Amino acid sequence: MLERAQILDRPALAAGAREEPSALLPCEVRGLCFKAGDKQLIGNIDLTLVAGQVTIILGPNGSGKTLLVRLLHGMIEPSSGEISWGGMPLDEATRKRQAMVFQSPVLLRRSVAANIEFVLNLHDGSKLQTVEEILHMAGLDDKASQPARLLSGGERQRLAMARALATRPDILFLDEPTASLDPASTLAIENIVSLACDRGTKIIFITHDIGQARRLGDEVIFMHHGHILEQSPAKRFFDSPSSTQAQDYLAGRIVL
Repeated sequence: MLERAQILDRPALAAGAREEPSALLPCEVRGLCFKAGDKQLIGNIDLTLVAGQVTIILGPNGSGKTLLVRLLHGMIEPSSGEISWGGMPLDEATRKRQAMVFQSPVLLRRSVAANIEFVLNLHDGSKLQTVEEILHMAGLDDKASQPARLLSGGERQRLAMARALATRPDILFLDEPTASLDPASTLAIENIVSLACDRGTKIIFITHDIGQARRLGDEVIFMHHGHILEQSPAKRFFDSPSSTQAQDYLAGRIVL
């Protein structure tokens, strides 16, 4: 088990104070829509994301959370609307300064160390850490030569997180990265998230875990049926959500 103190003491990430915010922020979204055939799945969203915050995206299943994140990351094209990052268009250069980790880790069929080396080689000139430092941060020092497919679920997700953060992305999207993990592995991932935020990385985090959202979130975006019903500071959202749907969601009365 990785205790909080063990991870916080790792020199590769422990920076003491937060670094300068990303030049990719703010992110401005205007009139964003996405349709599949005749069905509108994301409807006319206006949104601003700023630096220095962990943004939590909450909402029942099917509310459009993952679809919104994929649009923001440029994985799919919107049907209409505009997305800009720091006044720049969402193009390939912008995407290279972002990273994403999914609920099910997407890893190469190579060793643990080779997974990190692959990403660093794609970003020549951005090698701000060595493979050893990155693996140490993730608590995978003794797994370097082991095939990634033989790692446990928690170890695989820590490797996916470390690989995503290896080149210090400005933006990190997380799509329920701890949904299937045990408490110890969840704690390890949350600590890595906090340290990445301290390094200046903007975190945009989808979760269904209300406790996790309370622990990590600076602001909350609440989605329902493809629309954003609330965007507010986390404390205000959890203390007094303004929409009936958010109230019902927090009370466990909305699931689908």
